[in-house]
Amino acid sequence: QVQLVESGGGLVQAGGSLRLSCAASGGTISTYGVAWFRQAPGKEREFVAANAWIGGATYYTDSVKGRFTISRDNAKNTLYLQMNSLKRDDTAMYSCAARAAGDIDYGGPTPSQMDYWGKGTQVTVSS
Repeated sequence: QVQLVESGGGLVQAGGSLRLSCAASGGTISTYGVAWFRQAPGKEREFVAANAWIGGATYYTDSVKGRFTISRDNAKNTLYLQMNSLKRDDTAMYSCAARAAGDIDYGGPTPSQMDYWGKGTQVTVSS
């Protein structure tokens, strides 16, 4: 059973940057597809970014393309999300997830496809 723990969230001004981390334990994520999702109050959970373990393809939702970068360090068993040029609309609870039963589909995964989830880290962007 893989456990995922996020960190790095916080309060940042619009235009600023944050780097989220997702540390995995209880198993290796090197052979898992991984992703970040976010959920704002009153809204559904939304796909943000994903990284396939076969071929290393990355996918982003349109609203974060060019601003966010997903990466992983398999030696540290950790997933990252570098977020630049943050906007108020990026305010949400960010959660990392891993898919053990298969890789990331082209274009990005749906929440139901992910097998393991962290509890999330809050990102708040102020104007």
